[in-house]
Amino acid sequence: MAVGKLKEPYFREAVDEYLGRLRRYASVDEVEIKESSGAGALMHKAISDRARVVALVIDGPSRSSEEFASWLEAGCQHTSEFVFLIGGADGIPASALECAHERMSLSKMTLPHRIARLVLVEQLYRAMTIRRGEPYHH
Repeated sequence: MAVGKLKEPYFREAVDEYLGRLRRYASVDEVEIKESSGAGALMHKAISDRARVVALVIDGPSRSSEEFASWLEAGCQHTSEFVFLIGGADGIPASALECAHERMSLSKMTLPHRIARLVLVEQLYRAMTIRRGEPYHH
């Protein structure tokens, strides 16, 4: 779930490529929330009570690809639904952050939301291939 829309066709194409790959392993929905003063409430409302909510923030703990795959595998023991929150230009709205079960960092560098989204879907796909012992990850 991301604040903001992917407008650039090259980002849209890249994210769609990895979403297509990822859908071979899991059901995946991409939710875009319009950037506005009510974005946090919209995010909060769209999150299922069953979901494990992970806020992608710069100050959260980071994981290697292998650690992320293991974390995802362990999390699947408790839920089949994960929601990753990606903020817009002003970050994740405070009201949406409150519903996060944990925080995670994709990088200590500040990433634009469209790049963060691409990195997330690629790493989710990579985690699935690691879990299955497939050759994508080296």
